[in-house]
Amino acid sequence: MTTSLYRNPSEVPKSSPLVITQGTFDGVHLGHQKVLKHVVELAKEQNTQSLLITYHPHPRLVVEPNNRELRMLSSIEEKAEAVFALGIDYVLVLPFTQEFSQLSPEAFVADILVKQLNVHTIVIGYDHHFGINRSGDFNTLVRLSKEFNFSVQEIPASTIDEIAVSSTRIRKALSNSGLDEANQLIGRPYQLTGTVIHGKQLGRTIGFPTANIHINDPYKLIPSFGVYAGICLVENKRYKMVCNIGVRPTVDGENISIEAHLFDFDKNIYGEHLTLFLVQYLRNEQKFDSIEALKSQILLDAQQAQTLVTLD
Repeated sequence: MTTSLYRNPSEVPKSSPLVITQGTFDGVHLGHQKVLKHVVELAKEQNTQSLLITYHPHPRLVVEPNNRELRMLSSIEEKAEAVFALGIDYVLVLPFTQEFSQLSPEAFVADILVKQLNVHTIVIGYDHHFGINRSGDFNTLVRLSKEFNFSVQEIPASTIDEIAVSSTRIRKALSNSGLDEANQLIGRPYQLTGTVIHGKQLGRTIGFPTANIHINDPYKLIPSFGVYAGICLVENKRYKMVCNIGVRPTVDGENISIEAHLFDFDKNIYGEHLTLFLVQYLRNEQKFDSIEALKSQILLDAQQAQTLVTLD
């Protein structure tokens, strides 16, 4: 990961005033991209750098500790990667704690944006609230901008509404076999990042060795069970793959697993980090009458994945 990802405001370069936006930006979908591209353009116009301030964990997980339903479309690393691809210079991840949630809007602006980050312009959504009890808003920033000499820009309501609708639609689509819709809204294939762990090695015995993947972020949204065609990034190289997400009902039907078979690949990658890009949903997970029937279906899945996916 690039060194432009920071965890403390004091680490962010102070060479020039910053154009800043802030928020969770979960999934960095097309609506978010519109905002971030505007921030990048603004920074270029001002001949300065751009910064996204985001939070970990998600504020709702701290403010609503009993909320066990919330799942993320992107881990911090996945989010930063997508944000940098759009041209944002720096990402600052602030730890969202109970103590941080009690910070007044004035203290946030004075101590973090002005003193530590040298803000030139802050870009926010029309209904953006921040600080203790969400008591700070656009008017607060306008008032403080006069005191501390920075600019404020507000993103129009239509864009912000589009962002909220898109996030909900993406989560719903991924949970209901709607990968095509989710990928269209995100603007790229949905990704899962994890570590290769030891599995039961059944795939090897039937001629389809698989990498068994443990997802590193416990709050990451796992798409609906089924078989997916996609691309796997391992050791900075891309391979076509077919991936099963589910409980493997023909074999044991118990624990949820994510297994990927990489084409034209034969290496021991236990302990390696890899990223799965889900390009197309192929079929539901199903129980077969025998291992032979399962093997026949996997052959068909593999052929379909090889045809559908391109590495360009």
